[in-house]
This record gives sequence, structure tokens and C-alpha cells, in this order.
Amino acid sequence: MTTAAPMPVPFPFAAITGQPQLRQALLLAAVDPGLGGVLIEGPRGTAKTTAARALAELLPGAPFVTLPLGASLESLVGTLDLGQALAGHEIKFAPGLLARANGGVLYVDEINLLPDALIDSLLDAAASGVNVVERDGISHRHAARFVLVGTMNPEEGTLRPQLLDRFGLCVQLHNIEDAAQRQAIVRARLAFDTDPQGFRAKHAGAEAALAAALIKARAIVADASALPYGDDVHEAVGALCIASQVDGLRADLVMLRSARALAAWEGAADITPDHVQRVAEAVLLHRRKPQAEGAASAPATPNAQRAPDTSGTGHHNAGDQDWGAMPPEPVGIERVKPLRPLIPSHTAQQATPKKA
Repeated sequence: MTTAAPMPVPFPFAAITGQPQLRQALLLAAVDPGLGGVLIEGPRGTAKTTAARALAELLPGAPFVTLPLGASLESLVGTLDLGQALAGHEIKFAPGLLARANGGVLYVDEINLLPDALIDSLLDAAASGVNVVERDGISHRHAARFVLVGTMNPEEGTLRPQLLDRFGLCVQLHNIEDAAQRQAIVRARLAFDTDPQGFRAKHAGAEAALAAALIKARAIVADASALPYGDDVHEAVGALCIASQVDGLRADLVMLRSARALAAWEGAADITPDHVQRVAEAVLLHRRKPQAEGAASAPATPNAQRAPDTSGTGHHNAGDQDWGAMPPEPVGIERVKPLRPLIPSHTAQQATPKKA
């Protein structure tokens, strides 16, 4: 008989430093799990798994469930016993990982390597809070309200745009290049590894404050009459989504819900355009069209060169040209000197036959 090894204690969420966008996105998804989860892009060793596991500890009694890469669709959504149902007995349902993750955090590392069928089921349950299992005309549904956290390394491939759009928020992490910040993070991690319980005790007060604030914000979001907003908020959302050339209206809806979650987290009386601005990047990062991203990063100048107009209409349309095309530039041409003959001139004269 073997004894199960105890699970390692998680790193405190309050002690995570150097990733403010990641912290905000995870907290917003925890305040309103209906946002559709958080997709985290970034290289190895940027605290993706650490932050997801720490978030689960802030939720009261929340499980932390990991979806392995080799998981089947049945292990994710659950299975139905058709024999029991056809015999006239009650439907026998074997729950899957979605049922186990209800009320907690479902973590998927390298989500871009999963089959599309599993990702579809994940995103459906994350957005609706319900998992539906159907087989041969028999169906079963159960609650599946969890915070979906998916990670991926862009060097290993990405998700199809249709799947990217269904993630509520997206955060792109980068390697930390500030020496002082790197040293602070390394010292904190070494202190935790040396004495986990002592390190957690130092941050217990901050952890308790985060957990209490999260419970309060969730209660505010659950109240449909709380946090009103006016036309100025709608106008801010619409302008940002139009400028980013997003497809459909999912970005507008997610941005409004994210702004509402941020206002609830901060204890604001209402939602303002400032809340919209502060959540916009996480909502638009994975939905923004490349043309819109280039226009935002390269402001026009009076002397800026434009690609020649080949439409015959006199209008320049960036959408009709190849993305990244460069205007032609003049190239200097140096006159080439004539080559010297291989045979000396006097030899050539001697070799020329005389006329009769």
C-alpha cells in the first residue's frame, strides 16, 4: 500500500510581482467567470502556472483542476450509461473534469496543442456555466461555473481566430529585462522554496484582504441593479472595438462585462469610460486585426510616404495592399567601365590577315 504524497502549497497570489496585467486579468475573470476565461501567452518561466494555482486559493473552497494534453472528450465532459437509461432506470452520469472544476479554476497548459473539439467544449462551458452531455437522444446537464485559464507559447503555434475570439481576456507576457525586478522575483521565490509556510505567513494578511475583496466584488456583479452606466461608456466601448476592426459584437459585450468587474473590484459607484480604457487591451489583444494594430502603432505624419495608388480612383486604401509592403526606393546605378580585350591590340593587328 502506497501513501499519496501531499500536494505542495501554492505560492501566495499577493506575493506575485512583475506581472500587473496578468494579475488584473485573473482577478477580473474570478470576479465574473462568465467573461469566458483568460488566455495567457508567453515564454516559459513567466509565472503562468504559479498565478493560476494561486488564484484558486483566493476562492473559498475552490478546486484547482488541470486538464492534461492527452485527455479525451469523455474525460472532460463526462459520460452517460446508456444501458441504465434504456432499461428504464435513472440516467447514470459519470462526471468529468468540467464537473470537478465547478466553483474553482480549470487550468489548461499549452491549450493550443489540444484538439479543437476539446477546446470548443471548454469554451462553451466557460461562457455559459453549464455543461451539456448528449448521447443517442439522451442528455444530461450540470453546473460548470469555473475560471478557465489557458496558457500557450506562441513559438509552438496559435489557435484559430474563431477559438481565440471566444476567450474573454488575453494577456501577453514577456521576459523581465529589468535587473532589479528580476532579483526581487528570484529572492521571493527562493524564500518561498526554503520556507513555504513562513513565507505564506508573511503574506497571510494581504491574501485574506484579496479573498475578502473578491467575495465582495462577486456579490456586486451578481446584483443586476448594481453599477449603472451611461451612454458615454457605450460610446467608449464602441469606439475602441471599431478602431480595432474586431469581428462581431463579442468584444463589445466582454469589454462591458470586464469594465463592470473592474468597477466592482475597486468598489466604484458606477462604471466609467476610465474602467473601459483599463480593460480594453486585454479584451482586444487577441481580436485586433493586424491592419488596426499597425495603424495604432504608426501614427500618420504629414511627410509620411504612402504606397502608390493602383486602383485608378485616387484613394489610398491600406486594406487593398499587401500588409507590410514598402514603397519603392531609388537605387543608385554606377556606370560600368568597358572590359579590356583579352588579346592586346598590337597582337590583334598582327593576327589580322592582309587584304589581297
